[in-house]
Amino acid sequence: ALVPQSLDVANNRLSALPAALADCPRLKDANLRGNPLRDRRLEKMGRAEGGREETRRRKREKQQKKDGGDGERDEAEAVGKLLLKVLHVGDNPAPMVVRASPGVRDVRPYIVCCVLRGVQLRPGNAVRRFLSAQTKLHEDICEKRTAATIATHDLQLVKGPLTYSVLPPAELKITPLGRKEIKAKDLLRQLQVEAEEQRKQKKRQNVSGLHKYLQLLDGKDSYPCLVDAEGVVISFPPITNSEKTKIRKTTRDLFLEVTSDTSLQICKDVMDALILKIAELNRFTLENKEEGSGSDDESDALSGPVSVNPSQNTQQPLVVEQVRVVDMDGNLKVLYPSKTDLATVSSLLTVIR
Repeated sequence: ALVPQSLDVANNRLSALPAALADCPRLKDANLRGNPLRDRRLEKMGRAEGGREETRRRKREKQQKKDGGDGERDEAEAVGKLLLKVLHVGDNPAPMVVRASPGVRDVRPYIVCCVLRGVQLRPGNAVRRFLSAQTKLHEDICEKRTAATIATHDLQLVKGPLTYSVLPPAELKITPLGRKEIKAKDLLRQLQVEAEEQRKQKKRQNVSGLHKYLQLLDGKDSYPCLVDAEGVVISFPPITNSEKTKIRKTTRDLFLEVTSDTSLQICKDVMDALILKIAELNRFTLENKEEGSGSDDESDALSGPVSVNPSQNTQQPLVVEQVRVVDMDGNLKVLYPSKTDLATVSSLLTVIR
């Protein structure tokens, strides 16, 4: 039998609620407003839920106005037609697992990962929009990477299981996006030289690109990294991820990673926002009649206006697969998405669990 997760009985003549509701353990929210309930505590619950939703709505509208006004709000509301399916670990015959070493505890302790299948990056400038959106999330919700850092990988190029670990700067080797393989200490020295050249050329203190994040590693004896089953470093947060797992136009399935030295909840909030943004972009790409092959350019790009045609609603739901983070003994540390994750975007996405 179907078990409801939400109940809307607003503006009826209910003076009491049936006791059978106690047999609905998966019920997450109930709209009870506008009913002459005898138990005033239930009325307060309804108002509290409505207040939380109103607060979320105002926050979304504020962010959307900041991002570009009514046009983007209309597009975001249209995302309500999306379906986001969550595939649980137990339903997946070969789930991805990340093992976290004890050393990350003192360097960058928090990591959240998941798999997202079914993205559309081939048409037009879809890749550029995807990368631009990631850059914007780094600037805003990630607070210029000081709160958290996002890394996105082509799942087909990720060899699991993965290990989240730390290495000394002289031992950590990575092939950064658009560069040749290099040791972490040499990469940071190279970026510092480039930053100084940037300042001299532009005659100002501000620098762009990876150079903005060098100070985030100041004072650390070891650097965090995500290593694949072949021993290759695919991510070096908060600086860069690897050319080996780079997102391309042919990418259909993603491995998403968010790390932080601040809190686990920040990682989850950023991951929620990232999945929502990818879902929006996916819908826009499928409904937009773009021509041309676009570019795989990894530089920051500003996306042009997207033409949305509501009549073309042939999209299959994106599938989110849970990823476990365990310690080196196999004990569970984090599972994403859990039952409480992706709840903040429920008004924009229908999550099938």
